[in-house]
Amino acid sequence: MARLRDELGLTSIIDVHTHFMPKRVMDKVWAYFDGVGPLTGREWPIEYRLDEQARIGVLRSFGVRAFTSLVYPHKPQMAEWLNGWAADFARGTAGVLHTATFYPEPGAVDYVARAVDAGARVFKAHVQVGDYTPTDPLLDPVWELLEHTGIPTIIHAGSGPAPGRFTGPGPVGELLRRHPRLVLIVAHMGSPEYREFADLALRYPGVHLDTTLVFTDFTEEQAPVPADVRADLPELADKVLFGSDFPNIPYPYPDAVEALTGLGLGADWCRKVLHDNAARLFGLSTEEASIR
Repeated sequence: MARLRDELGLTSIIDVHTHFMPKRVMDKVWAYFDGVGPLTGREWPIEYRLDEQARIGVLRSFGVRAFTSLVYPHKPQMAEWLNGWAADFARGTAGVLHTATFYPEPGAVDYVARAVDAGARVFKAHVQVGDYTPTDPLLDPVWELLEHTGIPTIIHAGSGPAPGRFTGPGPVGELLRRHPRLVLIVAHMGSPEYREFADLALRYPGVHLDTTLVFTDFTEEQAPVPADVRADLPELADKVLFGSDFPNIPYPYPDAVEALTGLGLGADWCRKVLHDNAARLFGLSTEEASIR
């Protein structure tokens, strides 16, 4: 990884899609992936099933100096507790982009506002796991607040690896019609609905795409990126951000970076995706986003 960064002229990488959670929640996530084979017909071995400090050390060894702690609730009265944990984690861990989340429930805008006041820099919305539509009326004031503040939300709304009741581009398109200035980062580039989510990124100035799992051999086998979307990648150069899904990935971390450099789009494009776009979007200082 150090050699690859040197070739690109990068001192560090920003990973916008990593998961750090309370241990009992992470254990349940890992149990889900252990059983995902029967759901998708495919095994998903977790490459970095390590304790929390070891995982942080692995990321730093790869030159990652800014990363998220994506948390997400699957039921009411869970989000605020996760936000408290994530705030403590951010305070105690250098390089973490203070992450928060929400769920369609009464009072959501109140705890989202408290998270914003506490310094949250990114939110996570997981339409598939949460089993809710992003256009739920209970979320209207949340989206209004996030649109006003310009704080990005990483949203898993694509139908991969398995569709949910509210996944797909339709609800997100409706959300953006209501809140066109929202800053959204579409997780996994919206896999497998790559085309539709890329079109949203091309249409709305605040819509971005993260590369989590995308372009790797693992994903290309079952959900390859269409040629027409690949052709749009140069135009989307300022809208694509690197994400990995660390630690819940079924292959070594460098594979995700090499999948991007292997696209043949050039060093400038790779620098934007691996670092510059996220540094700009999150307003990271040189000290925050570089190796110290």
